[in-house]
Amino acid sequence: MSLWKRQRVGSSGDLSSLDGALAEERSSPSQFRSPAFDPGGFNDPSFSDVLLHLQFDPDPDPDPDAPLTCLDLHVQSAALCRSHYFAALLSDRWQRPSASSGDAIPHRVTFKIPRDDDRHRQGPFDAHVAVIRLLHTLDFSGAVASVTDALEMMPVALELLFEDCVRACVRFLEAMPWTEEEEERVLKLIPFLGEEESRELVARVSPMVAASGDWKSMSEEMLHGLIDVAIRRHPNVATVKAFVAKILKDFPYRGTVQRVLDQAFLLSLETVKDYLGKYASPDVRVAEDSDEREAIQRLNLHAVMSNLKHFHWLVERIIEVRVADTAVREWSEQEALAADLMKTFRDDTWKNIAPGLPLLVTRCSYRLADAVASGATLAPRQVRMTIVRNWLPVLNVLRDTFSPLPSGYRTLYPDLEETFLKIISTLPLSDAQELLQQCLSFSTRNLDDCPHLTSCNEIMATSPW
Repeated sequence: MSLWKRQRVGSSGDLSSLDGALAEERSSPSQFRSPAFDPGGFNDPSFSDVLLHLQFDPDPDPDPDAPLTCLDLHVQSAALCRSHYFAALLSDRWQRPSASSGDAIPHRVTFKIPRDDDRHRQGPFDAHVAVIRLLHTLDFSGAVASVTDALEMMPVALELLFEDCVRACVRFLEAMPWTEEEEERVLKLIPFLGEEESRELVARVSPMVAASGDWKSMSEEMLHGLIDVAIRRHPNVATVKAFVAKILKDFPYRGTVQRVLDQAFLLSLETVKDYLGKYASPDVRVAEDSDEREAIQRLNLHAVMSNLKHFHWLVERIIEVRVADTAVREWSEQEALAADLMKTFRDDTWKNIAPGLPLLVTRCSYRLADAVASGATLAPRQVRMTIVRNWLPVLNVLRDTFSPLPSGYRTLYPDLEETFLKIISTLPLSDAQELLQQCLSFSTRNLDDCPHLTSCNEIMATSPW
């Protein structure tokens, strides 16, 4: 079973809250003591090279009688790396102390746990401590001694992508009887397991439950949560995006992935359009002072740039899993968005606020247009025509803006030009002739640099206009 079937949430997300929902309610103590150490192993400062700081997210309304909200553990990096989450985290952030630095200072890693009502219980870090201890000892038979142990540790193991621990918990649950309450808790965990790994657990519950619409909706809800965490709420954005991209690519139900990505794409597109519309056509009534209006405009353009990065990541995922039909159709219909972008690019203000904006726009257009030109997405004639008609003018405005082209654009622009020309060559001659006239600027600098334009003209010349 591939590890990528799991949800990885890190500092916030559905699995972290699931850990609280699956745990038995206990009374809240006034403090939490550091767990005992294993000589030479877990929580032994003498052999530790990492200080792991477990911490609840800050409480907006702190209760002075609430239990301790943080805990430090002395751990070993080699043991932590048995968790794919920590292995990725340390590979990016690890810095070995220099030989001349004297005593080695442990590397500090903070792991945040979302706060919820169920966290205020006896031993709020018990499950996390147990799983982190298992990273060192691998003593699963000794640690997983009851159904409650398995149900409390499995959500944490899923968070940390600790595969051996997850398998040990699943094997234990398969072999043990459950109460009705425990069965409900097992059902909440099944969607986060792979199909093969969860098969024996699913076989023990009602077939109607396993095949019901709730199963599908839970899967979609999980993927929605993963995407939201990846692009908006997690501090280690690049690492989490890589994990979520792999999960989406390997998810066994393509229809579910398509529905989730389509919804995320449309929502992200609307957000970009909203902020760009505010920037391109500002409401002067919002602020009377010119300095205040300028500050609002800068914020709007920064918001465009930030959300366009999320949008571009979604486009890449849609292309990767080959479910771009909706995205291509919607992008082809964005005449107003293209007009706002051209209005923005004709004003040099954006160059100081969001200099990377043209590159992101061009990459999105290229990826979606290339899906059409390559045949990965079979778009109808109207979509092929409108995607060129609406986005070719944006490309021409950007070519006029940059002279010469910056290094980051020198291959991307010709690639998009060639892609548009390939699409034009598939259109009826009347439509192709209209669009081809807008491509003449491709060769204004050097005709030899535009063999794709020459080829397209030769193809069109073989048929009467």
